[in-house]
Amino acid sequence: MAITLTDTAAERVKAFLDNRGKGLGLRLGIKTSGCSGMAYVLEFIDEVDEGDEVFESQGVKIIVDAKSLLYIDGTELDYGKEGLNEGFQFNNPNVKGECGCGESFTV
Repeated sequence: MAITLTDTAAERVKAFLDNRGKGLGLRLGIKTSGCSGMAYVLEFIDEVDEGDEVFESQGVKIIVDAKSLLYIDGTELDYGKEGLNEGFQFNNPNVKGECGCGESFTV
């Protein structure tokens, strides 16, 4: 499988990278956090680490470490706006449950 971006998410990532003035792509990972156990981590990076998987979607490189890939393989990253809130949204087919606030998930 792979990690993919919607058109809207890709445009947003490209804009962030352009504003930053440099960058190879977007690192997507997970960390232990929240009441459900795991939370997503996003960061813009300048180099790939050994053991990383690199995917390309909509002209954007998405870098994922092997440990995180087990939990997020098949995820589609979107970007949306709801009322005053806007941000990246994760459509992860592996998720079995989420906490009430939506900050963490379990697989």
